[in-house]
Order: sequence, then C-alpha cells, then structure tokens
Amino acid sequence: MSVPSLAASATPFLANIPSPAQGVWYIGPVPLRAYALCLVAGIVVAIIWAERRWRARGGRAGTVVDIAVWAVPFGVIGGRLYHVATDWYKYFGPGRNPVEALYIWNGGLGIWGAVALGAVGAWIGCRRRGIPLAAFADAVAPGLITAQAVGRLGNWFNQELYGSPTDLPWGLEIYRRIDPESGLADPIAGHAIDQAAPVAVVHPTFLYELLWNLLIAVLLVWADRKFRMGHGRVFALYVAGYTAGRVWIEMMRTDQATHLLGIRINVFTSVVVFLLAVLYLVLVRGKREDPETVRGKPLPGDDDYDDGSSGGAKQPAADEAAEAPADESGRSESGDSKSGSKSGDSETSDSETSGSGRDAEASDAELADGRPHSETFSVKSVVGEESAAEQADGAGEKRD
Repeated sequence: MSVPSLAASATPFLANIPSPAQGVWYIGPVPLRAYALCLVAGIVVAIIWAERRWRARGGRAGTVVDIAVWAVPFGVIGGRLYHVATDWYKYFGPGRNPVEALYIWNGGLGIWGAVALGAVGAWIGCRRRGIPLAAFADAVAPGLITAQAVGRLGNWFNQELYGSPTDLPWGLEIYRRIDPESGLADPIAGHAIDQAAPVAVVHPTFLYELLWNLLIAVLLVWADRKFRMGHGRVFALYVAGYTAGRVWIEMMRTDQATHLLGIRINVFTSVVVFLLAVLYLVLVRGKREDPETVRGKPLPGDDDYDDGSSGGAKQPAADEAAEAPADESGRSESGDSKSGSKSGDSETSDSETSGSGRDAEASDAELADGRPHSETFSVKSVVGEESAAEQADGAGEKRD
C-alpha cells in the first residue's frame, strides 16, 4: 500500500468521535456511573443558574433550592414512569425482568414525564413559598434546558441515543463492551474490548440534541432580556424550541422505541407539545411580574421571618436602638430618686421663676407611670396645686 492511500484510509478513522471505553468506575464496591454523575451535574447547573435569575427578578434568596427539593424527585420519578410506559417491552413480557424498571442508573428518563411531574413538584414548592408557578418556570427555563444538554453526555457514556450509520467526519464509534468477570456482553457497565475496531460508526444524535439545547438556552436569555417576558412565556418558548429540534433529531435515531403508525411515538408527542407551546405564546401576554409578586412569603431561616415570639412582625434594629435610651432613662428615674432629682434640676433650672416646674414634675410622673403625654397633660394643674398645698402645710407646721 502506498503512503498516500494509507493516509487516505486513516483520515476517516481519525476524524470520528470515539465513545468512552466504559461508563462505570468502582471505588471498592461502590459504582460511580457516568450517567448518574451527568444528571447530578445538570441539576446543579440548573439550580445555580435559576437561583441567580430568580434573585435578579426580585425573588427571595434560597427559593429555588427550596422548590427544587420538591421538583427534582418528582421530575426523576415522572421521567422514569414515562420511559417505562413508552418502552414497556424492555421490562415486561417473556424473558424480561420487571424489577429492572427501577434501574434508573442504566438510563431511560423521558423528558415529558420529567417536565410534567416535575411541574407538579414545583407547584407544591411554589404554593409553600407563596409565589406564582409561571414566574418560577420563566426563571428556571434556561437552566433546565442546559441541564438537559449536560445530561446528554450520560448517553454518550452509555453508548445510547444514536442514529443510523454514517461516513461523516463526526461519526460516533460504537464499541462492543463486555463484563470483565463473566465475559458476557454488557453495553452499559462493561468495558470496550477493542477500540481499534468499532462495530459501527453512527450519527451522534445525542450530540445533535446537546448542541441544539445550548442554542435554545442562548435564545431564551436573549428573548427574555429584549422583551422582558413573563407569565410563563419564557418557559413556553423553551418548550417550543426544544420540541422543534426534538422532532428531526428523534427521526434520525435508530435505537429501539415504541412506534405509532410507523413513526416513533416521541415524534407525535413533540409535535403536540410544540403546538400547545406556540398557542400559549400567542394567547398569553404581559410583561415580567412585579418584584413584590415574586418575593413570596418568608419561611423559617429567612431574615424577615417572624416566629411569633415578638408578638408580630420583627422590629427593625434601628427602632430598637432608638427606644433603648428612653427605657433606660425610665428605669433610672424610677429606681434612683437622687439621679432623677438631678435630672429634674437640670431640666427646670430655667423655669423656677416662671412657674413651669410643675410641668417638669408632671413629665417625670408621666415617664414613671408609663402613661402617654396626652393623658397626663390634663392633670398637670391638679398635681401642681396638690404639691403647693402640701408645701404650705409643711411650712405652717414648722411655724407652729
């Protein structure tokens, strides 16, 4: 073979995208599954990004995490239920093991089940927080579709969600994997036995969807900033954009799937959901919600949460500091007559000849009794006359 012909034959091989040799690693007896790690990484990205967007819209810090506690488990369960319902033949029937329907780490989450049941969990969390679900969905949308993109990397490790054979430069190499201990075929947890000789080179449809999702995320951010979208319209745009790409990507896939009229069932689902999302965008109008609307009610742990011990809303620190000197002064006057006398002398030194000393004494009595000024002002003259009478009687007794 000549050198040019050797180079020509090697070029297609070097341009292909290799699949990972394995998708599971072990730390002792504990398996680390790439699919699960990608899912977790996607969820973390979605929560962090959604939290930043929520706070930028005026929402309370920590709200996204509180709602994610409900939405994520619901979403995972819903995604698995949708997958098992549409690919039931993989788990039920002759020679199948129904228990494997619980093996979520082997892959198989339907996005529509995840979104539907995840929305139920988010609705529960939003009700607890007192915030509108539509506003929360708008904040989450870009992070959610980015999380889907990150999750598609798990399909790469599992060698799944690929298309028909291709000779394009970016074709994906599929290897035969076996269990090292038993020697049996294991496409998920096994090891590639010969990466130099792939069993097929196919369209990397997982990669097509990954890139499409990232483009939609950019579109969502741009549209939201330009038009200040609200009332669930950002989320509707996410659904419409994702389904538009899912239709043509789904039609390229060749992995096993449930068919309806000779077409993969997810194609029908994507078309129906796309039309509903577009209809929502057309019918629902309105700008972004007011920040006061998305702030919601405080829960334990929030700075402005009131547990009832203060008898009402929490008192600002500035007001407490302003009242502290008055309380201390009241205690000083009631507990130390000598100190009160000095204070009274300093306050009335300019009023001894004008006859206003009685007002000062009334003010002292007001503070000591804790009565408002409006109540004590009307009895000042009476208090003053009684004091004058007592002084006169004392003087008479001395003369006697």
